[in-house]
Amino acid sequence: MAALSVMTGGGSWFLALALGVTLLKCLLIPTYHSTDFEVHRNWLAITHSLPISQWYYEATSEWTLDYPPFFAWFEYALSHVAKYFDQEMLNVHNLNYSSSRTLLFQRFSVIFTDALFVYAVHECCKCVDGKKACKELTEKPKFILSVLLLWNFGLLIVDHIHFQYNGFLFGLMLLSIARLFQKRHMEGAFLFAVLLHFKHIYLYVAPAYGIYLLRSYCFTANKPDGSIRWNTFSFVRLISLGLTVFLVSALSLGPFLALNQLPQVFSRLFPFKRGLCHAYWAPNFWALYNALDKVLSVIGPRGFLRCLILCALSSFMFGWHVHEKAILLAILPMSLLSVGKAGDASIFLILTTTGHYSLFPLLFTAPELPIKILLMLLFTIYSISSLKTLFRKEKPLFNWMETFYLLGLGPLEVFCEFVFPFTSWKLKYPFIPLLLTSVYCAVGITYAWFKLYVSVFTDPPVGKTKKQ
Repeated sequence: MAALSVMTGGGSWFLALALGVTLLKCLLIPTYHSTDFEVHRNWLAITHSLPISQWYYEATSEWTLDYPPFFAWFEYALSHVAKYFDQEMLNVHNLNYSSSRTLLFQRFSVIFTDALFVYAVHECCKCVDGKKACKELTEKPKFILSVLLLWNFGLLIVDHIHFQYNGFLFGLMLLSIARLFQKRHMEGAFLFAVLLHFKHIYLYVAPAYGIYLLRSYCFTANKPDGSIRWNTFSFVRLISLGLTVFLVSALSLGPFLALNQLPQVFSRLFPFKRGLCHAYWAPNFWALYNALDKVLSVIGPRGFLRCLILCALSSFMFGWHVHEKAILLAILPMSLLSVGKAGDASIFLILTTTGHYSLFPLLFTAPELPIKILLMLLFTIYSISSLKTLFRKEKPLFNWMETFYLLGLGPLEVFCEFVFPFTSWKLKYPFIPLLLTSVYCAVGITYAWFKLYVSVFTDPPVGKTKKQ
């Protein structure tokens, strides 16, 4: 709650939004949880009861530790609180252990660590251009952005029903983005380096960070047309960036280097034997391609953010063994762009609506059906209505084709949840609902990716616009 007290100066409305969503998270505590609940319980047990030399070797459970060291230390810290709730959850041999106290601890640990996400959202709202004068609070870009982030449907169901710690991790990412917008480049670089050692999936957007920092921090001046003034390159700044990344990496990997266990750690992080090598080749290749292709012509924080989203979307689309939850890596930062321009708002709404619906199969139990439908409807209706109001003086956010496509999600849901289970196909072709959902959503996400990529070509370079 300490993070909330820092934000009271930003308006009581923000505190009300944060407390409101926290209450909703508490109400979701008794809901279904996935195997990720056992995954994190097992990691608590591993880091608490075993020496560090065994963390990345322990294999009693199939859910072995496969996140970077900072996340392992994060679990270690949580385990020292967990022991006051239920000591038995910290026994490595208590596979699939569950109790009411274990449930409460793990659910509240996600809610509590979301304080970082709340603070990061507050910092991001400071970076929103307040040029749109609105009398009504609910029409202000900062208010809309706060709701879009704090009450994000995907994050709510993935973290607080399905069960993960994405809010904490996205808090680090959004805070690093905010620092770059605030021209506090070293802080932004430090936070992102730390994030990489919490969860390595963020490598997907590393090219955007690397090129932006090189362009906007290591080169200290531009020509009048916005192009690079090559003789202003600062080796001191480059070395300071490199040193920051090196020190963070040394702190994370140093203990395992001393134990001669780096190969074992990397084998867990990148399990090539399972065919995941493509997940860390194709995604990063496409992400790097997108970054190199356009970032030098779209300079500035908004250009960086656009590039970051392209990296995330490209890795999601071209990756191997991609988890559906990875779409949040593009949706959340896209929220920042959505309140700036009508074109970006349109892309955001298509991407968010389609991406969020693609998460529905994660919650397959009957009691959660009305919850996920209601929460998504509320979030989607608010997103569309608020952004339409914000850009009411501009052209409509959707054309007829986009409107028709988005409305098609309704009949698709009716068929998958209420018609298909009563057909003879259920036993013979049980995969049909998932297949239809995946294919239908893939069309929308691909369309949003293409539309965003085209906008990079059509938007004027930052150096030629006084605004940016």
